[in-house]
Amino acid sequence: MRTPNDPFALRGIANLHSHAFQRAMAGLAERRTDRGDSFWTWRETMYRMAGRFDPDTLHAVASQLYAEMLEAGYTTVCEFHYLHHQPDGRPYADPAAMSRALVRAARETGIRLALLPVLYMTGGFDGRALAERQRRFGHDVDAFLRLVEALRTDESEVLRVGCALHSLRAVPADAMQAVLSTLPRDMPVHIHIAEQLGEVQDSLAVRGARPVEWLLDNAAVDARWTLVHATHLERAEAEGIARSGATVAICPTTEANLGDGLFPLRHFLDAGGAIGIGSDSQVSVSPVEELRWLEYGQRLATHHRNIAVRPGSPSVGTTLLDTVHASAANATGLGCDGDVVVLDAEAPQFAGATPDDVADRWIFSGNRPLVREVHVAGTRVVADGRHRDRDAIAARYRTAMATLL
Repeated sequence: MRTPNDPFALRGIANLHSHAFQRAMAGLAERRTDRGDSFWTWRETMYRMAGRFDPDTLHAVASQLYAEMLEAGYTTVCEFHYLHHQPDGRPYADPAAMSRALVRAARETGIRLALLPVLYMTGGFDGRALAERQRRFGHDVDAFLRLVEALRTDESEVLRVGCALHSLRAVPADAMQAVLSTLPRDMPVHIHIAEQLGEVQDSLAVRGARPVEWLLDNAAVDARWTLVHATHLERAEAEGIARSGATVAICPTTEANLGDGLFPLRHFLDAGGAIGIGSDSQVSVSPVEELRWLEYGQRLATHHRNIAVRPGSPSVGTTLLDTVHASAANATGLGCDGDVVVLDAEAPQFAGATPDDVADRWIFSGNRPLVREVHVAGTRVVADGRHRDRDAIAARYRTAMATLL
């Protein structure tokens, strides 16, 4: 392993938002089903796939995904996990069976895991019951808290259990308060919020406030919080998130794939906001692509270049990497000692490279994989660009996909 002072040895990257099971449907929702195709029609395809999983297939798919993440340079993943029960909503004999499948996949592949079991209770801001295809996601507050406590007994240097509130539309206000008042004060809390315009409109209609506005007024949002997407913000909301210390997990490839919109990055950075990135729906499993399109989306919207920079940091690549590294500990609850991503110094993309331009070359010089080695907690899990168990994991994945499809 090259020394951390080597410009080609970078810190590992945290993936702040992942739904592992969706790796199995990547590329399978790209046919028009409706003239008004949107997130909401995509969601129907996702529900059909979600209904096919069991612990064994989830383990196989998550293992494939986590190996791909490691090969790409992610060393930590936040798994926003709501596939809890059997398809008809009945708990498994072990209510944590699906969660434990993810823990096993993380341990076997060697990635750090922030496991975020999701509280999911209602089908909309109006409190409607979960639809049939949502039943396997659901918990009441007591059952959810029991699940979190059961999983916390397995915490370690490379496994942290946090809490995810699916969204304001799926978690009633009183349930949110009950959970937050019970869980440890240092536990990471993640929530989907303001991803879609329809969500903003529904929140205004039912709660009389925009989602982020309502959350900031009704919860003690601080540095342990991660707001996922937060795409549709007014200026005051962006500034409020920045003041709170919360991180925004931006998922550019998924947000583009679903037609969500663009996060107001420049204003948020100017306000001192913390950001991270996530692979979310797994249409891309590459921190390079997330970071590149985080910047490119802003260029397309503003008609300017080199947007994601800060005073004293004129390099877009370096600024983006430093920014996502800075938010990782708060968002994941995990450290990163011994996590190193070693780039291929002999690759043509790095010919003549200097310490000042390695990050920019990695992110903005094409699509050839440039990660040579990855070490997590001091253990090498990727060598010569290949995960240590790539072939065996891929074989299990192919078998699982034959079952799922």
